[in-house]
Amino acid sequence: MKNLAALLILAFTLSTALGQKKEPVVQISTTYGDIKLKLYNETPLHRDNFLELAKEGKYDGSTFHRVINKFMIQGGGSSDLQTIDGRPMIPAEFNSKFIHKKGALAAARTPDHINPEKMSSGSQFYIVQGQKYPVDRVTQMSQRSGVEYTDDQKKIYAELGGTPHLDMQYTVFGEVIEGLDVVDKIAEVQTHQADRPVEDIIMSVTVLRD
Repeated sequence: MKNLAALLILAFTLSTALGQKKEPVVQISTTYGDIKLKLYNETPLHRDNFLELAKEGKYDGSTFHRVINKFMIQGGGSSDLQTIDGRPMIPAEFNSKFIHKKGALAAARTPDHINPEKMSSGSQFYIVQGQKYPVDRVTQMSQRSGVEYTDDQKKIYAELGGTPHLDMQYTVFGEVIEGLDVVDKIAEVQTHQADRPVEDIIMSVTVLRD
């Protein structure tokens, strides 16, 4: 009986481990360097949409068309929020686990007055650069917005930085795992009207693990 119980426990452990799908990994390549990101399995609609676009090469040759230093870098379409191939919007997948820390990958969207459900763009995304916020400032922002943060999340904003005012307003569906320095380099380029870089920052996106 003891052997049988041990075998059942082992079988359950193995099945649980096998059922935990590894997070997909993609790489955005630019003349400023490569940015490697993982996509969250907890946001499957955004994950699968991004992977599909990447596999089809739809992002290749597109640009980071909107860049704001100390805020974010945005790509995957055009400045008027047009999407690649007219992709439909994606239902929001908000998750309090995923905050707008530096390096967060999130979906752009149209404003609330025409998009009250906060649905995401079918292709446009941004990567957060942001800035650091003291813990007491994050606490104050939390009180105003109603978004609750763990102590660890407050510490992340204080030590790494980000854009907490965007939390639970835009879907975060991944994060940078290598290349935060490249995000900084792109965020610091010279821009002109509509925050568009003076020189095009062209990207290609490769799926390293799906």
